[in-house]
Amino acid sequence: MRVALFATCVNDAVYPSTAIATVKVLERLGVAVDFPSAQTCCGQPQYNTGYRRETEPLVHRMARAFEGYECVVTPSGSCVAMVRDNYPRIGHKAQAEGRGSMLAHASESLVPRMYELTEFLVDVLGVTDVGAYFPHEVTYHPSCHGLRMLGLGDRPRRLLEAVKGLKLVELPGAEECCGFGGTFAVKNSAVSAAMGADKISNALSTGAEVLCGADNSCLMHLGGMLRRQDAPQRALHIAEILASTEVEPLV
Repeated sequence: MRVALFATCVNDAVYPSTAIATVKVLERLGVAVDFPSAQTCCGQPQYNTGYRRETEPLVHRMARAFEGYECVVTPSGSCVAMVRDNYPRIGHKAQAEGRGSMLAHASESLVPRMYELTEFLVDVLGVTDVGAYFPHEVTYHPSCHGLRMLGLGDRPRRLLEAVKGLKLVELPGAEECCGFGGTFAVKNSAVSAAMGADKISNALSTGAEVLCGADNSCLMHLGGMLRRQDAPQRALHIAEILASTEVEPLV
């Protein structure tokens, strides 16, 4: 099976190790991975800030970049939610404004082929044990987009529970938002910081060494707060945990 990797702009610019880990996990499971170089941002920051028309070229670009692939896999639930939930809205709005159906067709072609990493592993490949080894205590934060918009449910937890050596510790208030919300953190910084502080307090109460998530945008927010507190806990994307093995352990 051959898939395309959508790295996302956040991972490409700040967390390339997550994209690399995603490739390692997929290749370990026998999946061939391509990286279409034409890919850029999915347009989520622009769209969430109210710039719908400025987002439209990115919808076209995404559809062209990943044309011909049966599956497009990304370690970012928020970007998948952007494609699945908002691309059709953008396309239909353009059509309603009398600007043709090309944008609607572009979104329709991409939406059913876009997968978040954990749902691709569990639903498409049918695996939960990916051969990972990570001998640490981990608590899992389910990001809002994955939890509410994609309905990832227990897929990430099932993958973590199958990791050799890993002890999964329950996170109090797990389903509460961490406060990041993309541009929300910029527009409403005080509220965002307060929500983040609550999430960090809950995470630290578990005594876990690692705060895990499936969206680096949320982990950037929470990880920054942990570092500023000099806390004995680190934020880590689930892809990097799943990529860790006894032969090549993640330190």
